[in-house]
Amino acid sequence: MWTDFPLFPARAANFADKVDPLYFFLVAVTVFFSVGIFLTITVFAIKYRRSVHPQAEQIKGSLAVEATWTIIPLGIALFIFVWGAAVYYSYGAPPKNALRVYGTAKQWMWKFQHADGQREINELHVPVGQDVAVTLISQDVIHSFFVPAFRAKMDVLPNRYRTVWFRPTRTGTYHLFCAEYCGTAHSGMIGWVVVMEPADYEVWLAAGGEGSLASSGEKLFRHFGCISCHRADKGARGPDLAGLYGREVHFQDGSTRIADENYLRESILAPKAKIVAGWQPIMPVFQGQVNEEQMLELIAYIKSLNQNPLNVNPNAPVPDEEQRKRNPQVEPQVIRP
Repeated sequence: MWTDFPLFPARAANFADKVDPLYFFLVAVTVFFSVGIFLTITVFAIKYRRSVHPQAEQIKGSLAVEATWTIIPLGIALFIFVWGAAVYYSYGAPPKNALRVYGTAKQWMWKFQHADGQREINELHVPVGQDVAVTLISQDVIHSFFVPAFRAKMDVLPNRYRTVWFRPTRTGTYHLFCAEYCGTAHSGMIGWVVVMEPADYEVWLAAGGEGSLASSGEKLFRHFGCISCHRADKGARGPDLAGLYGREVHFQDGSTRIADENYLRESILAPKAKIVAGWQPIMPVFQGQVNEEQMLELIAYIKSLNQNPLNVNPNAPVPDEEQRKRNPQVEPQVIRP
C-alpha cells in the first residue's frame, strides 16, 4: 500500500512503522478540524446572515462549552506530544552493535567513510537487516541528512558530531537529500543509499579501501608526532589514550566530562579549552591543520585503543629535526583528552 503513490516514499527502514502512524494521525486530525471549522463557518454564514438577523443578539456564555473546546484540544495536543516524543527518543542512542559509518557534508556533496576504509561520495552502501549508525559533521554550513524511505532525518552541524541511525528492512536504492538550504547548489546536493544483502555488502566492502579508518588514524597519529608525548611510560608529556574513549575525564577546574567524539575533536583542535588534571597545557592548536576526514581517522584510532592499547617503546624513533622543519607541528604533540 502507498508504495506506488508518487508523493509517499517507500517504507524501507525500521522507523517507518513508528513515524507513519503518527503522520497519518496528524493528517486525520488536521482534516477533521479543518473540515469541521469551514463547515461551521459556512452554516453560520447562511443561517445568521444579515437579511435574517438584522440585529445582533447578546448570547450568554456557557462554561461547559468553553471548557469542552479547551480541554479536548489540550488533550489531543498532549497526546500528540507524548506520541511524538516517544518516536523522537527512539532515534536516540544507536545500538552498541550498530555498523559505524562516518559522514562529512560540504557544499555540495556527501562524503562517507566506512570503518574498514571504504570511501564514498554521494553514495552510501549498507547491509539490509543491520543497525547502521552514521556519525555526521559539516565542513562549512548547516546541512541536513534526509532519507525519506527510512524516515530518517538529522541536521548536520559544523564543529559538532551528531549520529543518526536506522535499520534497513528491504534492499534497493533510495534517495538521500540535503533538507536544509545550504547555498546556491542546495538542490543538487543529492545522493543515494544502496541497501544490499549482507553477503553482497561484504564483497563490496572487500573490493576497495586503503586500510581501515583506525589504521589511517594511526599513521596520522605518528605523522604529527603525537606518539612522542602520549605514552604509557614515565617519559610521557600527555595522558595515555588507551581506554580513554567513553571514560569520564577530570579537568583542572574541577569539572568532568565523558570522552566522546565531540570531546576528542575539541581536544585536538582547541587543546587549551579544557586542561586535564595533572597535565600541562603544552599541546599546540591544530585548528586548520587537520581536515574533517583526518579528524575522523584520528578519532577512530583513539577509539580503537580501547580494544588494542597502544604499547609505546620509549626507544622508538620519533621525528627528527629535519622532519620538524618540514612539519613545524610535529613537536611537541599532545592530544589533550
